[in-house]
Amino acid sequence: MNHFHYRDGKLHIDETAVETVARAVPTPFYLYSQGEIVDRFRAFDGAAKRRLKSHLTCFAVKSNFNPAIVGLLAKQGAGADIVSGGELLLALKSGIPADKIVYSGVGKTAEELKLAVETGIKRINVESAEEAVLLNEIAVSSGKKADIALRVNPDVDARTHDKIATGRAENKFGVDWTRARELYRDFSAAAGLNPVGIDVHVGSQLLEIEPFAETFERAAQIARLLRADGVAISSIDVGGGLGVAYKPADAALSPDAYMETASRILGGEDCEIIFEPGRFLVADAGVLVSRVVRVKQARDRRFLVLDAGMNDLVRPAMYDAWHNVLPVRQGGEDRIYDVVGPVCESGDVFGKARVLPEMKAGDLVAIETAGAYGAAMASNYNFRPLCAEVLANGGDYAVIRERQSMDDMLKNTRPAP
Repeated sequence: MNHFHYRDGKLHIDETAVETVARAVPTPFYLYSQGEIVDRFRAFDGAAKRRLKSHLTCFAVKSNFNPAIVGLLAKQGAGADIVSGGELLLALKSGIPADKIVYSGVGKTAEELKLAVETGIKRINVESAEEAVLLNEIAVSSGKKADIALRVNPDVDARTHDKIATGRAENKFGVDWTRARELYRDFSAAAGLNPVGIDVHVGSQLLEIEPFAETFERAAQIARLLRADGVAISSIDVGGGLGVAYKPADAALSPDAYMETASRILGGEDCEIIFEPGRFLVADAGVLVSRVVRVKQARDRRFLVLDAGMNDLVRPAMYDAWHNVLPVRQGGEDRIYDVVGPVCESGDVFGKARVLPEMKAGDLVAIETAGAYGAAMASNYNFRPLCAEVLANGGDYAVIRERQSMDDMLKNTRPAP
């Protein structure tokens, strides 16, 4: 079901007109479809259930850490893929059981590792020999043994944007796959470590199956080598990366196609397969709703100036990412606009040469595919408040994060002595 659609020329989310929400909630704001999130999770997790003997779907909390979103997925049976101590506490508070939490990240501090050990999470994905030494010391001093996986860099080209490729030899994540056997021997001898898994992640926003297949093959190869060395590998964490269609011409992989490849390559390894989808579950479920401040006519172009800026949605400025821009109300003669925000940066551009109906100050637009890495990457740049977030379900909606007030933005500041 398409949860965002036009009815009588007005953009709706399920049964609710977007402009109805905009009358009650100040723009800009993020608007999410609960139904789309649930549908996406069930499609992904259901495909895994049909293809694999044992699996766990862990939501990548970094993609959207609103507790209402995380809690919604917890109720569907999701675990959590976390990358900080804050995300660990957030996942627990949102209803994710500790035994469904896997912890990745190249820069875990001693305090964060201690929290993970004391909480008893499912798995710590170790990213270096140095991290393993520290974790072993912490586990031994706590009288515990930490279940770990080594994040192995598969040296595979993800064929994605350079800034979200994570599985090449030059990337900071994980260790070279050729060192895996040596390190697992060390881990097996450590008093505080229990090496039970392998972790790989090739990158984000993948639209082709080949990089996944290469990565799965590498993981299977390593699993077989480690078992030959006597290491009891019981799980393979293949990360996330399943992309979505940001551009009209994009063709996203289906969960079934992805799982068919995972099953064909990894299904015979007698392991629990752990997945870490984020973008796939929530990107299409969210839009950023913004109001036109003014239309500015320049010499050779027309600017549509919005009240949302790169502080609200940084992906276009950071990654040159494409997001479709829709009118909340259809009608009128088409015009070509450069859609921009109010932030004092030339890069504060949501899209150039976009075709929209003739717009005027006060009109509303919706920036699509903004449910992942939107609010999660927002900032107070130009001292602008973090915007509200709204979750819609059928004909109802609720504000799940209030817009920041000036007092909110100033409350942790102090005068100089």
